[in-house]
Amino acid sequence: MPVYHERQTRQLCALHTLNNLFQSRQAFTKEQLDQICTNLNPNVFLNPHRSMLGLGNYDVNVIMTALQTNNCEACWFDKRKDPSCIDLNAIVGFILNVPSDYKFGFITLPLRRRHWIAVRQIDGKFYNLDSKLQAPECIGNDEQLFAFLKQQLQSNDRELFVIVESSANDANDQQKKWLKESPTNETPTKMAKHNNTNSSVMNGHVS
Repeated sequence: MPVYHERQTRQLCALHTLNNLFQSRQAFTKEQLDQICTNLNPNVFLNPHRSMLGLGNYDVNVIMTALQTNNCEACWFDKRKDPSCIDLNAIVGFILNVPSDYKFGFITLPLRRRHWIAVRQIDGKFYNLDSKLQAPECIGNDEQLFAFLKQQLQSNDRELFVIVESSANDANDQQKKWLKESPTNETPTKMAKHNNTNSSVMNGHVS
């Protein structure tokens, strides 16, 4: 089975991440994400959830809403925990939020932005589906995935979101179903709904 991988265009990394996560070019379109922006703030001239130039640069609220339309949720992962506590059989995949250089043509500008990256399992192997890569990067098996995630989370400016089907993260459940059963596992915080996001990463635009 070929691995579907959208490469970076303009500031559409949120769109590429969603399509790479769901392995389909038809999962979402720019028009759909623009409509989500309008629905989130219908009566504003400059929509705060996307670039005012119309190039993309969608914020996390757009990703949250898009995931919900596909019956999925994004759950923030506590970096103090070891990623091996995640039950890989109970998830759809992962989304990483990482810092990214801002380039204008071949020139790197002294500005820092945020970037979304999809990671998921395909045919028994996990892949880094970063839209800035030339091609999908095979991470490997479960242990190699956990090592990859652990390395990513060693930096304070990176965040990991576990993507699960909505039924797997029922708000009434005290124990998240995507955590392996362990007395040492505390319940991680579910990523806030779009109208309650409050961290700088949550509210920041990404590309």
